[in-house]
Amino acid sequence: MPPVDLMPSIEQFIEQFLIAVDFQEPVEVTADTALADLPEWDSLASLGVIVMFDTEYGTTISGDDIKKCATIADLRKLLG
Repeated sequence: MPPVDLMPSIEQFIEQFLIAVDFQEPVEVTADTALADLPEWDSLASLGVIVMFDTEYGTTISGDDIKKCATIADLRKLLG
């Protein structure tokens, strides 16, 4: 888990999220965006997020962790 002072801003996290999920169509994403409302949110997008947490933040999360998240902000909270 990264130290608190190294926690990415929500804007940085969203930028990494959008790279990781690689949506075909551009989407507007904020901290309050519901994952279920994203048109291409599926198991492949979830896998991209799992890889992002590992490679970008050195944090291991599972599909079950993601299932408990409703919004982008909830995902960021998984960083600690």
